Amino acid sequence: MALRYWGVIFILGLGWGMSFMFNAILLRELGPLSVSLGRVGLGALGCWAYVAFCGSDWRLPRRTVLALLGFGVLSYAAPFTCYVLGQQHIASGVAGIVNATTPALAVVAAHFWPGGERATFLKSTGVLAGVLGMGVLSVPILQTGGSSQIWAVIVTLGAPLCYAISVNVARRFRGIEPVVLVAWALTGATLCLLPMAVWQDGAPSHLSLATVGALMVLGFVLTSAAFIVFYWIMPKVGPTNITLPTLIAPASALFLGIWVLNEPLLASHLVGLGLILFGLLLIDGRLFGWRAPA
Repeated sequence: MALRYWGVIFILGLGWGMSFMFNAILLRELGPLSVSLGRVGLGALGCWAYVAFCGSDWRLPRRTVLALLGFGVLSYAAPFTCYVLGQQHIASGVAGIVNATTPALAVVAAHFWPGGERATFLKSTGVLAGVLGMGVLSVPILQTGGSSQIWAVIVTLGAPLCYAISVNVARRFRGIEPVVLVAWALTGATLCLLPMAVWQDGAPSHLSLATVGALMVLGFVLTSAAFIVFYWIMPKVGPTNITLPTLIAPASALFLGIWVLNEPLLASHLVGLGLILFGLLLIDGRLFGWRAPA
């Protein structure tokens, strides 16, 4: 893989890890549903602008459009909301580590999905390592009796679960230009969250420049631009290398939370992160010279 592609992969992983830090900043002035709404709304706007600039054909059959709108609820509205709901009680670094369980949950979902790929011994071992990592991560919370934090971890775990299911659902949309797919899906997420955010959080009365800036970066850069770059580079680096941001994002979330937000660093964070990343390597097969099928 060319060096410039390695740079893009690293930036994607770093950026998606940063999203948890921006969530924490936004939660200081916005409700959780408003944070999610801002992210998917601006993300949809950015994707539609790119579609218009490129002159892509955005017109699809009505049934496909409705399916994509629903797909957006599963792929974007639900997981983004799970993250911000959980981050009201847990650190951004912990949320980023929980997010790293996505490939492990995807293995489980694919194994039981009709027509899905059956789990191998290596993949099953990787899932077990991920579960152990989550257990280590939760030990300090159990010791301190933080019931709200335990529930926050469980709610946050709903996000990678949504991703694991959506990966299998996405198979029915093969043949659709990826940016058009994401634009319609983010639109569906926006339509879903808009009434709920207005009902639950109301209209924001005053937002600081830091909040507005964080929301713009989260929506335009880390959602629309990141997904556009993701789909641009995927055919260039292959289906195996495109999973590398998953290894970078949790470490990025953890250390940015410590450096920028002054969040505590516990030994359980590092051990849990190490187990989850080891599980990801087992699932991917790199340690044994084995490659996952495309």
